[in-house]
Amino acid sequence: MNKTAIDTWHQIIETRDPSALKTLLADNVTFHSPVVHTPQVGKAITTHYLTTAFDVLFNESFQYDREVINDGEAVLEFSTEIEGITINGVDMIRWDHNDQIVDFKVMLRPLKAINLVHQIMAAKL
Repeated sequence: MNKTAIDTWHQIIETRDPSALKTLLADNVTFHSPVVHTPQVGKAITTHYLTTAFDVLFNESFQYDREVINDGEAVLEFSTEIEGITINGVDMIRWDHNDQIVDFKVMLRPLKAINLVHQIMAAKL
């Protein structure tokens, strides 16, 4: 069985090592931030956002709670806690025939969590 983009993504999360993003992300990947209204296009900017998210979201409380995976796309529901606030979110990921991610959309809730993540991410970006 071939390793999918989601398998590689899970390995990155498990090892907390974003260096594999270099090969996982397609050159023309589009990133949809929960707080930036325009899509961000390109490997460099997507890597920057995702690497910063590693510092902010992927702490010891981070976990994927549910996954729906089809051919070439997945929805991964996650939860984490930052500064006493429980954050629920969804990563919506699409990949191509080369198992490279071409579209990555993050959605967060509740509003208090969105505001906190926005504040922390803005300071780091």
